[in-house]
Amino acid sequence: MSEEREYPEHPVIAVGGVVIADSRALLIRRGQAPLEGRWSIPGGILELGETISEGIARELLEETGIEAKPTELLEVYEKVFRDASGRAQYHFVILDYLCEFRGGTARPGGDVTAVAWASEEELAQYELTGAAMRVIKKAFGATRGRAKAHGQS
Repeated sequence: MSEEREYPEHPVIAVGGVVIADSRALLIRRGQAPLEGRWSIPGGILELGETISEGIARELLEETGIEAKPTELLEVYEKVFRDASGRAQYHFVILDYLCEFRGGTARPGGDVTAVAWASEEELAQYELTGAAMRVIKKAFGATRGRAKAHGQS
């Protein structure tokens, strides 16, 4: 990848995939900055020539071994991390999607150090960022809405 993540010349487009299966969301623990050691939504940088759906599917497979299909945009937001001098060290525009689980067994890959499946009630123990918590809760809400629409409880 030619575009730098750290101290970029322009905002960097990132994608995330919230996979919910059996009433649990797939989480990852990041292995590199800017959120090294923190639990988060699987995802990463969109590559040149790659569609958003392709990028999400690729990132999920690389980071977790899970095959999934993006189905619904949950949120677009930006995250700017500034250094001690106030300069933008990282600037991401993030597109997070709800994804339909297609198969695979969760395991850490790429820059991910751990994976976990968490129920909505268990999310607090993972110390997610406020944005990640908000997006995952939207995903749980969307999943419940779909189940009701299809006559499931």
